[in-house]
Amino acid sequence: MDVKLPRLGEGADSGVVVNIMVSEGEQIQKDQTILELENEKAVAPIPSPLSGTIQKIHVKEGDEITVGQVLISLAEEAAAPQPAAKAKAEEFPQRAEKAGAPVREAPEEAGLAQEYRYEPKSGFPPPAPPSIRKLATDLGIDLTRVQGSEPGGRITLNDVRAYIQRLQQIAFAKKPAVTREAPAREPESIDFAKWGPVSKKRMSPLRRTVAERTSEAWATVPHVFQLDEGDITAAMELRKKYAPLYEKKGARLTLTGLVLKAAIAPLKKFPIFNASLDETTQEIVYKEYFHIGVAVDTESGLIVPVIRDVDKKNLLEISKELAELAERTRQRKISLEELQGGTLTISNLGGIGGAHFTPIVYKPQSAVIGLGQGELKAVVRDGKVEARLMLPVTLSYDHRLIDGADGARFVRELVQALESFKEADFNLEGK
Repeated sequence: MDVKLPRLGEGADSGVVVNIMVSEGEQIQKDQTILELENEKAVAPIPSPLSGTIQKIHVKEGDEITVGQVLISLAEEAAAPQPAAKAKAEEFPQRAEKAGAPVREAPEEAGLAQEYRYEPKSGFPPPAPPSIRKLATDLGIDLTRVQGSEPGGRITLNDVRAYIQRLQQIAFAKKPAVTREAPAREPESIDFAKWGPVSKKRMSPLRRTVAERTSEAWATVPHVFQLDEGDITAAMELRKKYAPLYEKKGARLTLTGLVLKAAIAPLKKFPIFNASLDETTQEIVYKEYFHIGVAVDTESGLIVPVIRDVDKKNLLEISKELAELAERTRQRKISLEELQGGTLTISNLGGIGGAHFTPIVYKPQSAVIGLGQGELKAVVRDGKVEARLMLPVTLSYDHRLIDGADGARFVRELVQALESFKEADFNLEGK
């Protein structure tokens, strides 16, 4: 029996093999992990649907594979396959038929008929990240006509752009030219070695995902940046006082945890910052839950796990979950589901250093908070100059949804929340 890659979740139809956990000739049990697959920003174990002996392994580490691709050939044990496995296998021909169905070409696409068409070997759509699939759906683009430039034919944003440019050239060729617009330039390949020695390292799947997501967000979201400072002197004194008590409870009291707690008040007061724009219906979606993402710096790149229902948790619960989630993220043991559903993101670079910076909105969210390193400054209080610990705060937001005045109001509300922490907020039993 050929064991194929199952569908991993909504929009998850491809990934890169990072570890193969079995060998040819080995006897394995049902649900035993065959390999680990990096999909988007998560690493997921792929289990065997049956017990048996491995006859052949069809993939190797570093391969980019898609749903329905054969992973291993398995000599089954005497027991019959589970009905559920059979039902899942029967899904593939249906999808293959759908993927192989003839596509009626639009007039603009007729000229591309002889150029390229994806021929699925396993009956599944061409490999592309979810963001590219959504973009293609929004623009009405048939991805089987787009030639992918990445290994395995994976389609990138630049591939889609190149395809659109070809469509435009054909369309303009069929009608009188009314303007002389210069066509968009495709990325230029540069031979850097002609100026001196170089070395090359292929972008990891995670780095490619970050590149695609940030490029799409920067190209489609009109960013505005609101900068401010918050006086966290009192908050840090309370943190220092209560940190040992939190450690006894297995929690690490951090500034990021305090900002998670402080962000709830302005989010409730200004719900547009907890909303998203549905670009397909042109509707603003106001979320009644508060799931906040926290940017984690890992050896592989930036990953943003999500802490759910922050408004329903006390500071101790937030601190515990933040530490546990960050550690699993660094170990790449985070699940794809734990990276989804965020309503706002916090990025804290204070541990590294530096002051204000301008983070990119994590689309489809409407805003992200960036924190720099706290610095002692001379501040005038009641006519007297005092040394206060000041925190650089940046709010990046989507100007399609949020106006500058509300951006300023939100930041001031956040700063006031940070400056208003009291002993009761650190109570180990309080909310």
